[in-house]
Amino acid sequence: MKIAVLPGDGIGTEIVAEAVKVLNALDLQFEMETALVGGAAYEAYGHPLPPATLKLAKEADAVLFGAVGDWKYDMLERPLRPEQAILGLRKNLGLFANFRPAICYPELVASSSLKPELVAGLDILIIRELTGDIYFGQPRGRRVATDGHFPGTDEAFDTMRYSRPEIERIAHIAFQAARKRSKRVTSVDKANVLETFQFWRDVVTHVGLEYPDVALDHMYVDNAAMQLVRAPKTFDVLVTGNLFGDILSDEASMLTGSIGMLPSASLNASQQGLYEPSHGSAPDIAGKGIANPLATILSAAMMLRFSLTQETAAQRIESAVKSVLAQGLRTQDLASKGTTPVGTVAMGDAVVRALNSQR
Repeated sequence: MKIAVLPGDGIGTEIVAEAVKVLNALDLQFEMETALVGGAAYEAYGHPLPPATLKLAKEADAVLFGAVGDWKYDMLERPLRPEQAILGLRKNLGLFANFRPAICYPELVASSSLKPELVAGLDILIIRELTGDIYFGQPRGRRVATDGHFPGTDEAFDTMRYSRPEIERIAHIAFQAARKRSKRVTSVDKANVLETFQFWRDVVTHVGLEYPDVALDHMYVDNAAMQLVRAPKTFDVLVTGNLFGDILSDEASMLTGSIGMLPSASLNASQQGLYEPSHGSAPDIAGKGIANPLATILSAAMMLRFSLTQETAAQRIESAVKSVLAQGLRTQDLASKGTTPVGTVAMGDAVVRALNSQR
């Protein structure tokens, strides 16, 4: 089992180190190789995704990814910014399906920004299409406007687009996932305004006919954003496009108590995947030893489940995380009265101890 380890920037190096520590505590044989990505790669090689890093990612069974980005790179040309590394990996590896589970553990109900009765028992899955939409659509750029309200002035433009096969494959993923859960899919779009998402709705509806055992409903993205904070437990599986999924999954992370608890998996057609926490590089706290590594550790569990077919090991990690939370250990983002504050390394050590106690 070959894993490409790409820590990246900011807290990425700290949280990935803890996930690697947890993986090494398992009774499994891994071949792990580390490479630079993001701002760290730009500093060393002049590009956020060097050819050697991309080659390693392509050859690996899975990629364990930290985070990329730092404010000091904001003035670079867009193709050289750290964030282009993750977009390049998604495109080159064909990672079209992003899974972001939002689970509120019983011990973290009080940490959520919502009332306990709204989030207790929360377990929803957001499936985001990852290689299409306005993030990748062409043409895009800047030009002098020839029409509109202010012709002759500078303007910027991006293209939102989806093809039928792109929508069909992510819809199948969502319906198949729902079959293993509560058999409900909510497709999120903006069909009342955007032709792209009227097409999305039409295609998802057609695919849904192949899954008569799964209930399908459609919801506009603005309403979905509202319902996520009004009644989040009414959802089971949400499927949506790249832009809307990016926003909604971050919103959903706060239902769980902290974005530091939200793992993610990005898969291609052959189940090769990139696994990363849903949060960013947080350069403001980098090097302070206070970042929450649990989202990255839980992402490693997803890697074991989806790409490395090690379900038992995945469950062991998830059980260890629950055990640590039950002990009252909390990183700064989750700390509350009656809990024990710990740093990044101490939290990783606690998960390893919980793993060892399972033997």
